[in-house]
Amino acid sequence: MDPALAAQKGEAVAQKVLQYRRDESGWTMCREGNGVTVSWRPSVEFPGNLYRGEGVVDGAPASVWDLVKPLVGSLRATWDENVASFEVIQSITDTLCVTRTATPSAAMKIISPRDFVDLVLVRTYEDGTISSNAAHLEHPLCPPKPGFVRGRNHPCGCFCEPVPGEPGKTKVVTFFQTDLSGLLPRSVVDAFFPRSMAGFYANLQKALRCAPAPSERPRDTAVFQ
Repeated sequence: MDPALAAQKGEAVAQKVLQYRRDESGWTMCREGNGVTVSWRPSVEFPGNLYRGEGVVDGAPASVWDLVKPLVGSLRATWDENVASFEVIQSITDTLCVTRTATPSAAMKIISPRDFVDLVLVRTYEDGTISSNAAHLEHPLCPPKPGFVRGRNHPCGCFCEPVPGEPGKTKVVTFFQTDLSGLLPRSVVDAFFPRSMAGFYANLQKALRCAPAPSERPRDTAVFQ
């Protein structure tokens, strides 16, 4: 993929996800428990919903980021029950890459295994927040594979934010707006995402309890205000 075009697309996705983070209007809570809330509002990208998850976990931002980062060396498949495998298809820079994520069957196997090919951009902000920002793209090195339904991630992301006065905690804010494709009942999809997002936070907290010391943050990550 052309690096200049990839950078342009990545910045556009990151700006959209940042707008989601800043816009508090129009959200309807659909799940709450164990310090985690999941809300939704209609997506403007496709005929589905944009979901927002929010919760504070026990772990410094660098430790949390090491577990959730969608880059080379990602650990997601080791702790996230919704990720069967993760691979980087093309590394464009240290903070910009093309990835493939495979997910297992879900909802009593009503949802068959999916895979997603995304352009991912990592941003770091002046307050110490680190975000991943991703959206679907077609890539010649990753055509559809047997056994998987190819889904599409519309602009989505994850923010790992420092908690003022509590260096051992991190606020994690996630956004998903995923077209799972296939002929799935809308009721199944609407029930799946809030449950899986709540599970993400629970599994992340478990992983943090036995996580090793965080690795060094990418050195050439651009800093934004």
